[in-house]
Amino acid sequence: HDFCFQASNPGQFENDSDVLWQRGHVPETIVYHGRVGINTDAPDETLVVCGNAKVMGRVMHPSDSRAKQNIQEVDTNEQLRRITQMRLVEYDYKPEFASVMGIKNT
Repeated sequence: HDFCFQASNPGQFENDSDVLWQRGHVPETIVYHGRVGINTDAPDETLVVCGNAKVMGRVMHPSDSRAKQNIQEVDTNEQLRRITQMRLVEYDYKPEFASVMGIKNT
């Protein structure tokens, strides 16, 4: 499949070097080097979606058990010893972050 992206305003891109979408090395993929914003023109992360997102498949995360193998029980006493060496903290969200994320109890 070929992918084509066109700006709604043809004069929006001054030259081809401003277009960062590229065909990926894997078939049927596209690549964008930079930040992507959906319903925002100021994404502050790799992908920012302002609104609801609908996923019609699975969302995989590195902590997902489906991505792991050789899962084994561990020595509980050793793990408790390690936990006692952990640094535990409390925190408040910054007001500007809380307001953007809709968090009321900071």
